[in-house]
Amino acid sequence: MKALYAVLAASLLLVGCSGTTVNRESCATELNAAWKELDLAKAEGFAGTVSYSKAFTLITAAKTEQQVESYGGCLDKASKARYYIKESRAGR
Repeated sequence: MKALYAVLAASLLLVGCSGTTVNRESCATELNAAWKELDLAKAEGFAGTVSYSKAFTLITAAKTEQQVESYGGCLDKASKARYYIKESRAGR
């Protein structure tokens, strides 16, 4: 009987983890936009700024969060990265 409860509990845990799709599309869209903006900033010669470096680090972290299905964190980091890209292009 204990084994049945253990299997049931494990099943419920796995079902709960598989439903993490909130912000999946938003994360992907924001991350793609951030990569494109970062490439554009690099092409314009802003790759040496501190803001560019912060943005690159945030995008890398956002991609990692996307891979582990932490879409809320991914979305947050990608949005922050886009802010720093704008700051980089503004010369700050």
